[in-house]
Amino acid sequence: MDTKANGQPADSYEQRDDLALRSAAGDPTVEPRSIPISNPTTQASHSRRISLNSVQVERQSVVESQNSKEHGKSSKSAKVEETAAAPLPEFIIKRNELFDRLKREQHNEILAKWKPEINVVLDLGLDKEGKPRPDMPVAAKAWESTPGSFLRYVDKDISSDVVVAKVDGKHLWDLDRPVEYACRISYIPFSSAEGRNVFWHSSAHVLGEAAECQFSCLLSHGPPVEQGFFYDMAIADGQVVKESDWPPLESKASRYLKEKQPFERLHVSIPHLKEMFGYSKYKMYYIENLLPPEGSTVYKCGTLVDLCLGPHIQNTGKIKAFQIMKRVYGVAFPDKKQMTEHKKFLEEAAKRDHRKLGTDQELFFFDELSPGNVFLLPHGALVFNALQKLLRSEYQKRGYQEVQTPNMYNVDLWKTSGHLEHYQDDMFSLEIEKQKWALKPMNCPGHCIMFRHRERSYRELPLRMADFGVLHRNEASGALNGMTRLRKFQQDDAHHFCTQDQITEEVESLFDFLRSIYGLFGFPFRLKLSTRPEKFLGEMETWNLAESKLRDALNHFTASGGGQWELNEGDGAFYGPKIDVILSDALKRDVQCATIQLDFQLPQRFELEYMTGESPAKAKTQSGCPDSGGSSNRLKGPGPGRARPVMIHRAIIGSFERFMAILIEHFGGKWPFWLSPRQVLVVPVMPVINDYVEEVQGLLRAQKMHVDIDVSSNTLQKKIAMGQLHQYNFIFVVGAEEKESRTVNIRNRDDQNTQSKGEKIPLDTAIQKLKALKKERRLVNSM
Repeated sequence: MDTKANGQPADSYEQRDDLALRSAAGDPTVEPRSIPISNPTTQASHSRRISLNSVQVERQSVVESQNSKEHGKSSKSAKVEETAAAPLPEFIIKRNELFDRLKREQHNEILAKWKPEINVVLDLGLDKEGKPRPDMPVAAKAWESTPGSFLRYVDKDISSDVVVAKVDGKHLWDLDRPVEYACRISYIPFSSAEGRNVFWHSSAHVLGEAAECQFSCLLSHGPPVEQGFFYDMAIADGQVVKESDWPPLESKASRYLKEKQPFERLHVSIPHLKEMFGYSKYKMYYIENLLPPEGSTVYKCGTLVDLCLGPHIQNTGKIKAFQIMKRVYGVAFPDKKQMTEHKKFLEEAAKRDHRKLGTDQELFFFDELSPGNVFLLPHGALVFNALQKLLRSEYQKRGYQEVQTPNMYNVDLWKTSGHLEHYQDDMFSLEIEKQKWALKPMNCPGHCIMFRHRERSYRELPLRMADFGVLHRNEASGALNGMTRLRKFQQDDAHHFCTQDQITEEVESLFDFLRSIYGLFGFPFRLKLSTRPEKFLGEMETWNLAESKLRDALNHFTASGGGQWELNEGDGAFYGPKIDVILSDALKRDVQCATIQLDFQLPQRFELEYMTGESPAKAKTQSGCPDSGGSSNRLKGPGPGRARPVMIHRAIIGSFERFMAILIEHFGGKWPFWLSPRQVLVVPVMPVINDYVEEVQGLLRAQKMHVDIDVSSNTLQKKIAMGQLHQYNFIFVVGAEEKESRTVNIRNRDDQNTQSKGEKIPLDTAIQKLKALKKERRLVNSM
């Protein structure tokens, strides 16, 4: 699979692809990485960059005790400071005065604008039965009517959860920002990922306001992350945020929420931005390096004015619960009940952390001699191999041909594919005999070489190549995160080579594949269509055809009971549209594993052809499409009687290692029997029964089951307790009676009724039931 290279420069200060920060959001042991500072010597007055998060608190216990002695501060003094209204620092006063002046000027300009009547249509989404609600036209005026003002026409069951608006399906829009042209408006609730991001982004501004007032600090940036938000800041004299600082911060935030401070948006020119934020080297870095020449927007919330693209909630009163937490930087919700539920979620997520359970169950480990590369222990390898066996069994049913391709290529291959230009920083390269080589980060170019190594006929299409080859990607060290982000991994990678007429059928077959695999694990999933981005390769007509075929496949999926699909406008890959598959785990977390991508460019770059079976015709020259620089290439077309195949990139589970991590947390370490590395533990009541214990083990292993025995000197109770701790699916307890009657006393891990005294079953019957349980790959742990 070809995915977006990591570490690419982002388009703005808020939308940076900062993998270290995203990794830190999901991993409290990873320290967030700050932006580069253009002049390190300017850090005299604010020498320490910190984030308001539990990572720093946990890591700086020694520094905290030193600062406590030096400054003599306590939680009690912090409370005293909180009650006193400290004057605002001079830089805040001057900044805010400039904002207020510019805001008045903008307000007068808007008042003077012509406000024509415009057509606005409200898209109210789906009803409770999953059917589209009828469109609602509303009367509106440009530069006057706001999306929030239209909510009076909307039922409370919809409007009560609204966080932000979306204009024409593309642009998120503040509810109190006037619309500027005729448009279609939809509303984004907190229950959606986009809604939570906006809500938590606004909550981060509240945290930033509290921190700025408490510490007189320099703020860097405060983005939403997967489970909350944080604000990166620098405090004078190398101070750090201590846990004793959290209560006064939360107290300030609570006061701001009660004040219902509005979020005010203002577009500011570069010269005025420099005047507004000249006190901060961090803001100046953004202004001078990341902003367009026409300037950018800032938002004001209470005393905080910050560079921000927005959008935001209407006012701070929408936030009903706000807390600084250990496992996330901060989190907020529209009501307190959701905060309570979130705390329970975090506790359960901590128990299920794959790094903890993977260690407890001896599945894998890491070593500093090979960072980003996992060592799979025997029990971990059993799970890995079971997943591969599952995929191979499906490949046989679905007409795939498994192949193997080289692990290392001359860079000429990556020049042809285009990866060297866009991806080389994420590749491991080396020099051999004065030639440059690179380890493969994906399989698709190798599969193109395999396709073209001989003549191909239309009769061979669709041709489905599957590859479990080892891949290497040079991930940044700060982005490495357990088994979810590695430098060496394997995927259930495959590529379909087909005709344009076969696209819809091939994609529909992949939906069936998804149902089969995800259903085994109890994963519900949804589909998102990502369409043509602003910068793309190929012809518009080809893109329109490809998107049309994907829409047809998605509509068939919905019609067959697969649920509504979502449109993700403009987020396709540069070489073709794609379908992202989002699954939901046991904790209701969204995880993307599978992806289906159409690619018209690689077949063209590698000049792939197949014989059509039609009478040869004069070859046509295919026009190249403008590249990102606006130039145009003339690409050689297929020969007479030949055509170019379409390439479909696909992965169902993605990286095996990452999928294992997802499964560990999804099942909480309680593996279904067919996938479990510890299926049965046989325990003797007394040593004289050991021969029967070994016989039972041998009979079960003959059926390819993972069976251990405990003939140690431990007591029976301790042996059973250890088996339960290691999450064996079944514990067979055998004594003299069981040996004589050829039976086993079975304790089911998931049936509490069998824990005190198991169910006695004939050994042959138990073996047959376990064989059926394994063969059928059932989720329920029951014989």
